Amino acid sequence: VRKAYPQTEVRLCFTSNIIRNVWRKRQQNPEKWLEMGIPKEVLYAKNIISVLGDLSEDGYRDIIVQPTHMFFMEQSYDLAAYVHAIGSIQTKKDKWKPFDHVVMGRPALGNPKDSTYDYQEDVAYAAKTLAADVALAEKEGATLVYMGHGNEHWATGIYDETAAAMAKEYPQVVTVVGTVEGKVGVEQVVEQLKKRDAQKVVLKPFMIVAGDHARNDMSGPDRDSWVTILTANGFEVQPVIEGLGSSEPFANIFVRHIADVAGANNLDLK
Repeated sequence: VRKAYPQTEVRLCFTSNIIRNVWRKRQQNPEKWLEMGIPKEVLYAKNIISVLGDLSEDGYRDIIVQPTHMFFMEQSYDLAAYVHAIGSIQTKKDKWKPFDHVVMGRPALGNPKDSTYDYQEDVAYAAKTLAADVALAEKEGATLVYMGHGNEHWATGIYDETAAAMAKEYPQVVTVVGTVEGKVGVEQVVEQLKKRDAQKVVLKPFMIVAGDHARNDMSGPDRDSWVTILTANGFEVQPVIEGLGSSEPFANIFVRHIADVAGANNLDLK
């Protein structure tokens, strides 16, 4: 985003309470993390309210909040509530309003309730950015398996739609998408692979970053990790511990969505 808009202020916040608590504990030993190259804005992670407060104090009037979420689920819903609440503040005099505009872009795979942008088109576009993963699977003669996060309280049909979009875009490679938390777990992934007579699997997180789920639930040594379970079922597994955000084509989805929301609200980005 900073590369695309070098004259526009860009700041980072975290919607996840869990992640902010992790970094808060790490702040007790800041030198360790800073020496590893962790940016200060990550080490001292803030929530959306804190960052908006800082921007207000620094005189910024027009704010675009761009989630780096995969899909419009629980955290995007809560974030949208914050954005709407703060953006709707009215004062007796306009000059005392904290902001002129506070607007929000859509996640990588869109939002089914968005009347302007069809989320299925967002899914299809996201699939186009995953060509390198398909090329690796094709080179290895393997099935491409993504491990998404999912949520036991929210629909995870978006992963089925993603798999369908991948099949349409890349018919030469079979793509299966499962979830850590959701209706298509690793057991269902195994069933799908066996039905397709798969022998080898390229396994990758369908997440922005390769965090705890990727390093433990997906590729860890425990008996319930996906690598262990898939291997026990006779598949040759090649894990790739890299989040989708490390791919520039996929990361640029968020730049694209920022441009969309800026244009819709006549906000100038430089």
